[in-house]
Amino acid sequence: MSATVEELYIYIYTISSSKDKKWQSGALSSRYARDFGKNRTTKVLEGEVGPRVVLTAPLSLEGESDASDYKAPNLLQRILSLLSNVRPGSDLTRIQLPPLFNLPKSQLQCYGESVYCINSDMLSKCGKGETSVERMIAVVGWSISTLRPLMFGVAPFNPILGETHHVSRASLNVLLEQVSHHPPVTALHATDEKENIEMIWCHNPVPKFYGTKIETEVHGKRELKLLNRQETYVMNSPKLVIRLLPFPGVDWVGNVTIKCEETGLQADLYYKGSSFLSNSGIRSVKGRIFMPSSSDTISEINGHWDRTVTVKDITTGKVNEIYNAKEVLSGMKTPIVKDPKVVMPSESTVVWGELSQAILSINWDKAKQAKTVVEERERELARERKSKSEIWVPKHFTISYSKESGWDPTPNEKWVPPAPIIVPT
Repeated sequence: MSATVEELYIYIYTISSSKDKKWQSGALSSRYARDFGKNRTTKVLEGEVGPRVVLTAPLSLEGESDASDYKAPNLLQRILSLLSNVRPGSDLTRIQLPPLFNLPKSQLQCYGESVYCINSDMLSKCGKGETSVERMIAVVGWSISTLRPLMFGVAPFNPILGETHHVSRASLNVLLEQVSHHPPVTALHATDEKENIEMIWCHNPVPKFYGTKIETEVHGKRELKLLNRQETYVMNSPKLVIRLLPFPGVDWVGNVTIKCEETGLQADLYYKGSSFLSNSGIRSVKGRIFMPSSSDTISEINGHWDRTVTVKDITTGKVNEIYNAKEVLSGMKTPIVKDPKVVMPSESTVVWGELSQAILSINWDKAKQAKTVVEERERELARERKSKSEIWVPKHFTISYSKESGWDPTPNEKWVPPAPIIVPT
């Protein structure tokens, strides 16, 4: 890449997690923004060459270790004040968060990062197992790797209708689109022609308030297709639980099932969070791989998704490590813009660029204004469609819905094209 093209990068931020454990008083997002901006590098485009893009580093284990020490009563009071008029069991989908509680990135980016931001290639291992059991074990390990530690008190932006996120890492190309706004539904399509792998995900998060916690059920299935093996692995997502009292924290909890119809194998995983009486993070994952027809356990899964996970062969008693969070989620690289001229206006990092920049600069007045501009434009477009009796149609997916199956996205293209935003390898 020439120096001239490099100078076309616009507001690209490279950040590293702070190791300082002395949290400042006030809102977590203020400290979080300071950490994001501390070691950033900024390049500004001169002229009409492409849209402005703001990229931030992926969530990592280092960031979570900082967050685990945060205990700010002011932040908790602010969150509880937002929920003061919300009844237990209420759907929080339509609640608008002030920028003070936002990460400088969209939910689409968070979903995408779980696929393309990784320090170890867990995905390509899935199709390389010689036996169906070996491949299922690899799929289980990869599935665990898609979980990311989250920080209490901050959340990504709610994507607007038609928002997209398109990033490539080596031969893996990932494309996301917000295919519904109310309810919020995100579709993901990722393909790797070199490894002959395809992913189709559908995420419909439903957050509800339960007095001392917020639980988000992520509806929609995830499909991982090993095309060379002609195998499709269908799985669901664990729940995201935000504990408010007695100890603030964030955990992934619940049951995850991974099924492969072609081999007949199934994996059942159970994620356990911190206990109600303790703020120590358990974050354990236990489970088994078995054949439903006989219900006989083939392998046992045991460990912690933010540390290590092992698999035990029931027949031989041999134990192998299938996931090491420190190796996989440490040292992940921030995406960069390879070709600004072809970045789509609907790209998440463009749509929310002004807001992300304001959060990184800790300029809350500008952040509020930037967020209002995006949301008002979204409402204006909705009014225009309604006045013309137009129905919005996704650009990259064909969507169907049924009460029995929920939302089901079908990609319009067989292969996702290379993206103008890439993850350095």
